Amino acid sequence: MSPNVLIIPAYPEKSIKKVGIYCRVSSSKREQLNSLTTQITALVREVARISQWELTDIFIDIASAKTGASRREFDRMITACESKEISIVLTKSISRFGRDTLETLEALRRIQAAGAKVIFEKEQVDTTDFDSENLISIMEAFEQAENEGRSMNIRAGLGFAAQTGSSGLYDRKVYGYTKDEDGKLIIDSAQAHVVRSIFHWYLDGNSILGITRILQEKGILSPSGKEKWNKRTVEKILSNDKYIGRVTINDSLSQGGKYRLTEHHPPIITEDVFNAAQEEKRKRSNVEYDENGAHRSSQKYSSKKQKD
Repeated sequence: MSPNVLIIPAYPEKSIKKVGIYCRVSSSKREQLNSLTTQITALVREVARISQWELTDIFIDIASAKTGASRREFDRMITACESKEISIVLTKSISRFGRDTLETLEALRRIQAAGAKVIFEKEQVDTTDFDSENLISIMEAFEQAENEGRSMNIRAGLGFAAQTGSSGLYDRKVYGYTKDEDGKLIIDSAQAHVVRSIFHWYLDGNSILGITRILQEKGILSPSGKEKWNKRTVEKILSNDKYIGRVTINDSLSQGGKYRLTEHHPPIITEDVFNAAQEEKRKRSNVEYDENGAHRSSQKYSSKKQKD
């Protein structure tokens, strides 16, 4: 082989997910058909926004919301999941997907059993984040609070799961962790080493920007697989209490309320290191508070170390 020949490997193929869109309106009146057009347009745009998604089919029902009314496209959508024609169903909301708890749960169980999932765009709910028991809780809360609005119901279901410690949100992956066969968080040793290094570098006096440069110099890829790290990514790592085995999620029903679950998964760093990093961030902040409120300090933190 000539020494002047450089072999450039092919880029790995992206895993493309086949997506089906499901939309429903309850009548053929003009305002309902306008609503249908709006649903389809918004969901098509959402699919186009994600490069790994490919729109495979659109399922449209113009049918009554009454239980028992025929929904041919709804049934065809489930069949498409079971025949592996699509792996993701994207729909506007639970109110557009199901007409009652029983029907919705049965459809979701069949779709999940086929290895597919449903994403409810309005409520930002992905069925892979919840097991059947959690989905039942969400649907029951949904049915009880129907008169108060369906979106409020979903928040109530999520809140119930959070209170009982069974919410799938507790097991969301972050950099440094992967999941075992049961969907529980376990440490990714290579990524965990990077996380520990980030905390060490920060406590050793390096700035956030300085840390991004170190990571790039060492050839460590970012969580999204990029060569260049974003400052915000490093800031989030330094602020995430998941690295001490604790998970904090927002209470969807209250303003500013939170749920905190301790000893949920193996920690990557000690609580002392995490607390030291939070204190260091407070010291470096150029926001000061006095009787006049918050304002910027005249001094700015620099990671440049002074020579003796």
